[in-house]
Amino acid sequence: MTKTAEFPKLRRGLVAILRGLTPDEAVAMAHAIHAAGIEAIEVPLNSPEPFVSIGRIVEALPASALIGAGTVLTAADVDNLAKAGGRLLVSPNIDAEVMTQAAKHGLVTMPGVFTPSEAFQAIRLGASALKFFPASVLGPAGINAMRAVLPKDAIVGAVGGVSEPDFAGYKAAGVSVFGLGSSLFKPGMTVAQVKARAEAAVAAWDAAFGGAA
Repeated sequence: MTKTAEFPKLRRGLVAILRGLTPDEAVAMAHAIHAAGIEAIEVPLNSPEPFVSIGRIVEALPASALIGAGTVLTAADVDNLAKAGGRLLVSPNIDAEVMTQAAKHGLVTMPGVFTPSEAFQAIRLGASALKFFPASVLGPAGINAMRAVLPKDAIVGAVGGVSEPDFAGYKAAGVSVFGLGSSLFKPGMTVAQVKARAEAAVAAWDAAFGGAA
């Protein structure tokens, strides 16, 4: 069995998903999000020049920040992510070749799963955490039902149609990590707008989980 890196201890289980981010705005957006209290940032690979953005963010933020890519679909993507200095690999699916390559580079992985079969496959392939996607379709009840059969120590994330009003409900279902996409960032938004949304998400997290770890 392959084994990817353990999911790091973040002060808050929040991952900013910056789909559509451009390299020119990457550093300013990342600084604003990190300053608001979100330590993990994902740049999906269907964004403009994503590896350039990832590299710039890695250089700009502290080494403790968890920076990486989303929508990682191939082993070549994994290699390019590692070359850019990213440590976090997020995908919409579970792929054995991608996971094996991620383990070689020691990356933190959050593969997308939707069923118990996919969740157990991801665990067998050494996933750092499980990304239930799209979470809004499953809802807290669906995720909670699957958690009953998953290992107790499995880290569960919810991504897709999830925003700060949903934190408490998903927390009750055992979710500890949330990926925030369009509720946090959309192309064309200003740094001030994104910072305000990040601060709102952090406040909601602290309210639901009793503050930062």
